Amino acid sequence: MNPASGASKAFNQDVKSFYGLSIAPKILDILERIKFKIPTPIQLRAIPLAIEGKDVIGIAQTGTGKTHAFAVPMIQRLAAREKGVGLVLAPTRELALQIDEAFRVIAPSFGMKTACLIGGAPMEPQIQALRKNPRIVIATPGRLLDHISQWNFLPLEVTMLVLDEADRMLDMGFLPQITKILRSLPKERQTMLFSATIPKEIMQIAARYMKLPVSVEIAPSGTTAERVTQELFIVKKEAKSRLLGKILAQYHGSVLLFSRTKHNARKITMSIRNMGYSAAEIHSNRSLGQRREALDGFKSGRYKVLVATDIASRGIDVAGIELVINYDLPEDAENYVHRIGRTARAGHKGHAISFATPDQRRDVQDIEKLIRSALPVSKHPEVPSEAFSENYQIPSRHKFIPRSSFPRSSFRHRR
Repeated sequence: MNPASGASKAFNQDVKSFYGLSIAPKILDILERIKFKIPTPIQLRAIPLAIEGKDVIGIAQTGTGKTHAFAVPMIQRLAAREKGVGLVLAPTRELALQIDEAFRVIAPSFGMKTACLIGGAPMEPQIQALRKNPRIVIATPGRLLDHISQWNFLPLEVTMLVLDEADRMLDMGFLPQITKILRSLPKERQTMLFSATIPKEIMQIAARYMKLPVSVEIAPSGTTAERVTQELFIVKKEAKSRLLGKILAQYHGSVLLFSRTKHNARKITMSIRNMGYSAAEIHSNRSLGQRREALDGFKSGRYKVLVATDIASRGIDVAGIELVINYDLPEDAENYVHRIGRTARAGHKGHAISFATPDQRRDVQDIEKLIRSALPVSKHPEVPSEAFSENYQIPSRHKFIPRSSFPRSSFRHRR
């Protein structure tokens, strides 16, 4: 399949506001009220195409406003007809709740209700929400199939479908569920697919289940957030905790730390608390209530550090995260892009630090190949540094730069 070019008569690169994107005046008023003044590149290009009713494949970095790129057209097109349901599929509970919040800002002005169907939450409140005939349903794949099997949700009513963070859904093994859902939906519908990367499996889905999709690629697949700086430390596994303590002492803002496993996330969280910092954990072993409390506490500043597994790498939309730490490198290089995309959002600056052990030469090479640049290697004066095994050529070396050396204006401080 060769998706049509993203260039369209509806797209004008000179547009510097939401006016001129075919958005209804009522929605423009709402966007003005919530201080949305200048569209992001993905919004600028995707919104007019989606309002026209075209199928869209949107490729953009994380933190670039993809949610409103599909929320605005979906609400506008549903408001123009009496029937039809808009369905949004998301990989994680956190992301689904986040999307639901975005819709709730605009949808009530059009008399539209939403329903959020996620696992880990009681079925009965979701059934009650579905009985109120919501025009917009946001769901994780497994829970949606539960409701379909119990006749709580009728897929034949869907006229618009969005697959958000589609590559992450495939990473999490949702392909069989997604295929089952797609087969149950009406063929005559509008489909939009949004993602930060575009593996071949997504193109196969597009070829089979989308109609002449227009590809809108804001940045090449694997491109990292524009204003995030990156740094790599090579240390032995047993030195990671000591290095973490030194780094946390240098940064005063909020820190998002990624662990490869939920078991290790628990250990790291306890270690951070023993260092005297407030920390919470978020992973699949935590209940929905615990995950919400952790995320809310991180947003409010109650927790300095949020320790997460990759289940949270796409579901955390928190303004002003100063630092992302890859305590463990991700199993999949593409997850590196999503992890560090949690900082440097919405035009802010941010920094990402990764820990690698001497035997992880290939993991780092895979990341560098994906992002098409070398990770600068740093040394901390108080923690023994190592080199990669097998005579790996380190692309560049930098001395450790104390936190105080950065301009104060570069970061948001939360003391």
